[in-house]
Amino acid sequence: MRTGKIIALVGATVLAAALTACGGDDDSAGGGEGKTLDVLIGANTQYPEEFQAWQKSISEKFKAQTGATVKFETFASANDELTKIQTSVVSGSGPDVYAVGTTFTPTAYSTGAFVKLGDEEWKKIGGKEKFNPATLGISGPDESNQVGIPWVSRPFVMAYNTELLKAAGIDKPATSWDELTQQAKQLTKDGQYGLAVAYKDNFDPWKFVWGMSVQAGNPLVDGKTAKLQDPTVQKAYETYFGWLTNDKVVDPAAVGWTNPQALASFAKGKTGYFLLTTTTATNSLEQGAVKGKWAFTLLPTVPPGATSRPANGVEAASILSGDNLLVADYSKNKDLAFEYVKLVTDPDVQLDYYKKFGNLPANASALQTLASDPKLGPVTEAAKKSVATPFTGAWSDIQLALTNVAVQSLPDLAKGSLTPAQISARVADAQKAAQSSLDRAK
Repeated sequence: MRTGKIIALVGATVLAAALTACGGDDDSAGGGEGKTLDVLIGANTQYPEEFQAWQKSISEKFKAQTGATVKFETFASANDELTKIQTSVVSGSGPDVYAVGTTFTPTAYSTGAFVKLGDEEWKKIGGKEKFNPATLGISGPDESNQVGIPWVSRPFVMAYNTELLKAAGIDKPATSWDELTQQAKQLTKDGQYGLAVAYKDNFDPWKFVWGMSVQAGNPLVDGKTAKLQDPTVQKAYETYFGWLTNDKVVDPAAVGWTNPQALASFAKGKTGYFLLTTTTATNSLEQGAVKGKWAFTLLPTVPPGATSRPANGVEAASILSGDNLLVADYSKNKDLAFEYVKLVTDPDVQLDYYKKFGNLPANASALQTLASDPKLGPVTEAAKKSVATPFTGAWSDIQLALTNVAVQSLPDLAKGSLTPAQISARVADAQKAAQSSLDRAK
């Protein structure tokens, strides 16, 4: 991913005045008969067939309610997601509704190309009180300037094999990253590994680095300054890559794994921990060899090299994670767009989506019905201890720059060796890309 060459989204804000003209007046007030609503949504590579079936079902429900057809288009990576937002903003045309990851909401907001949510808009979808308050934490820079409507929540946790930990004499899951590494060594032996890690995933690597850095007291962004060359970031990457190259607690095949592949490996029952997962893994785990032998727990919240968090460290168990729905300001189908948003955030649809894919409902009443499930205890705790990534239009570029360090390191990881100097050089490039994006951001 050539993040340095990504078009500056903030530059598109100068087109904001032109977008209204491009989009024209909202002509959806007359009903949806014969109209098509274009919805952009992330591809579900974990449950592709089920996802297609869900899209068909939603389309049928929406057509029955409005007479309009839903056309879904998907993106497969963070880079695809960013590119789609960019091209639509510049052209003033594209999807009517965007389902974007929470960390991309600041970037989308910075363009000025999405509908700001006032009382009228919230009323159309059932009111702001319809949603779990925590999920509104990254809908906009403040309560008066919001564009993101919570759709689903995905606090990150880790899964562990209860039988393997017990057999290794481990009483309870690790709470610090150093303790996790030590336990992983205890768990690793012939045909068995301590950790399942998705090094080739498009979304995972930067989350480890962000979490470890924030826990160590480095927020990565301090006002208009990028802090990727802080020693905490170098330490985070060395820990993350070191599980494979130095500690030898990860299957070497993990160099080519995406998150679903890491999940599939853990589900075979020969790995102690599956790092960075969500409730979306539940169905796969219950169908694998680990059925009845696994549990969720919090990711460590003590940074590498420490036995306790420093005074300025943050107890970040997870990023504030999930998906937000945004309505394009250029859309000629805004009324239909809000009808779609209302449909997919209503309790019955939210619970159905949870049962099929494991994403926690953003709908408050739907979430409350799941409160009695003991497996969700650590997930609920992770949600409470989730921390929002910096609300800046530059964040998407920064996120991609952090991921690019992992992408560039894959060939070295495949050879089994990666030096601190190599990591440092790549982090320096990421710092330049991040600072450049921050300098452009408003």
